[in-house]
Amino acid sequence: MLARSVAAFDTHPAISDVIVVMPASLVDGGAIDYIGPTKHELRLVTGGERRQDSVANAFERVPDRADVVLIHDAARPFVSADTISRTIDAAARYGAAIAALEVRDTVKRVERDVIVETVARESIFLAQTPQGFRRDVLAAAIAVGRSGVEATDEAALAERAGYPVHVVRGEAANVKITTEEDLAAARRHVAARTAGRVGTGYDLHRLVDGRRLVLAGVTIPSPRGALGHSDADVVCHASTDAVLGAANLGDIGRHFPDTDPRWKGASSIALLRHAVALVAAARFEIANIDVTVILESPKIQDYIEAMRVGLAGALGIEPARVSIKGKTNEGVDAVGRGEAIAAHAVALLRDMR
Repeated sequence: MLARSVAAFDTHPAISDVIVVMPASLVDGGAIDYIGPTKHELRLVTGGERRQDSVANAFERVPDRADVVLIHDAARPFVSADTISRTIDAAARYGAAIAALEVRDTVKRVERDVIVETVARESIFLAQTPQGFRRDVLAAAIAVGRSGVEATDEAALAERAGYPVHVVRGEAANVKITTEEDLAAARRHVAARTAGRVGTGYDLHRLVDGRRLVLAGVTIPSPRGALGHSDADVVCHASTDAVLGAANLGDIGRHFPDTDPRWKGASSIALLRHAVALVAAARFEIANIDVTVILESPKIQDYIEAMRVGLAGALGIEPARVSIKGKTNEGVDAVGRGEAIAAHAVALLRDMR
């Protein structure tokens, strides 16, 4: 839950810094086991007895350059980028904003199991997070909390400080996981969405004299290399198409056309890294990749480990999740005659949205 909540903000293009409030035992060590690798360098802060104390501790670590600050519950791991964007925009415009959902059911106020009032549901909203504030507004809200006022959230403290709080549209999927039943439902939701997205890639190039043979960024000793607009690395090209295809982001020709002089002689490892960044921005995570290189000669067996390491680095995953195999085409067609080289790739992505 914490890792997903952090990732939602860490990958958002408008976020510059991420501060995580945690128990002291985790701040001192072990937090990375819960959160995993991040784009931003995280600031870890020890929490307080109450929510407002924890927020106040974190606010002390907010950098001076930040003009809007968001507060989010780690118990809401499915917050979307759109909800984050709407909250940022409203906080910047109005000073304070929260994501909230309109109540759809009829609302009854009950005392001792008896209805005493039917409340107009048009005026009832269910508060979510993130809650967003201009820096000066949040400072004022925290000051109210430190003066002895207790509240369940910072929006209430901002109200007490005299600031109107704007409501932006939340999402039903932005659920708060509180009970065992909530957790079970969240696990079913994750299982349904992270079962996997599979993409395939294929690349083929003629072999010619005077060209380097580059595979997964590794130069293989050979009198001939693949002919292409870039360095013609078939492993990277097939892998690029596989990860882009799994994320439904087009193919290598769309993003790096051979008619564009920028890509002439380009490193295919660099092109793959760019494709991986597009995939990450779309909130997908690469689970593993399997590549088959089809080449009569030279044999690549002695270079496979270096290729796996190079490909893993470009993909941002461990080498253990990268498989590369070498095959021949048994003398069949241009590849079998040693006139060309080909590669097939299959990538599995997890949907982190």
